[in-house]
Amino acid sequence: MPTLDDAMMESWPAPDGWPLRRVRLSGRGGARGSLLFIGGRADHIEKYDEALIGWAEQGWDVESVDWRGQGGSGRLIQGSALGHAEDFGCWLEDIEAYAEDWHTRTSAPHVIVAHSMGGHLVLRALAEGRITADAVALSAPMLGIRAGPLPQWLAGGIAAAACAVGLGRKAVGRVREALSVDEGTALPTVLTHDRERLLREARFELERPDVALGPPTWGWLRAAFRSLAWMARPDTLERITAPMLILASAGDRVVSTPAIIRAAARVPGARIHVYGADVAHEILREVDAVRDDALARIDAFFAEYASRP
Repeated sequence: MPTLDDAMMESWPAPDGWPLRRVRLSGRGGARGSLLFIGGRADHIEKYDEALIGWAEQGWDVESVDWRGQGGSGRLIQGSALGHAEDFGCWLEDIEAYAEDWHTRTSAPHVIVAHSMGGHLVLRALAEGRITADAVALSAPMLGIRAGPLPQWLAGGIAAAACAVGLGRKAVGRVREALSVDEGTALPTVLTHDRERLLREARFELERPDVALGPPTWGWLRAAFRSLAWMARPDTLERITAPMLILASAGDRVVSTPAIIRAAARVPGARIHVYGADVAHEILREVDAVRDDALARIDAFFAEYASRP
């Protein structure tokens, strides 16, 4: 299978000069338009190389960018592998600027695919009128965080209290060890049940610790709950006009699927498909039967709403 490599990566300056790492792939035949993929917390471009290359082979001019503070776009806590944020505002500003540049220099139609935290930020940017798209597909968007038995308001309050006592830049929980790359080792299935994709990711991150990201900080968690509270207000998601497909899973142990279903009902005309309990959080990196089905649904949705005349 073709893969992405360092030679394909380049830097794009955010408005404040922060260098964001991106990749651009020309579509085969250039027949379909432009597709922007936005990953989730702790993701990096290489994790989704299969999907990115596949979309380019379908004729899309594909781009993907690492969020500020993760992947190849530096860190928000210098010298730390923790995933930090004081506020989601910096990411909203980044995606607004990047999408404006993307629209200006690429051909229509323009479609966006986003996963998890990326889906959350794309939804919020659409609701705030920061970005536009001819069609949008979201994979397990972060519209609620699985916090065990705690209700969201209490989990958010705990995060705020932790920051108030000076723990904002400390990890939530223990820093996990790198996954073993031993073929015989049992691997966690919180993100995907596909063993080979997990092993590929683990091997890559062992070789490239500069792009791997650890657990979130209390500051990130506080910022996430604050952004979720903003989106829960009336007349936020209801403002979105872009055609939207949302994919979720009953087996997701990272984000709240009931929250995704409630949010989807607020987006005018949004379609939603919920996979069963045997599907984990990273739908686009799940076992082939699930992944291929999800990609086919996205392809059909874009063919319906974002085809060239």
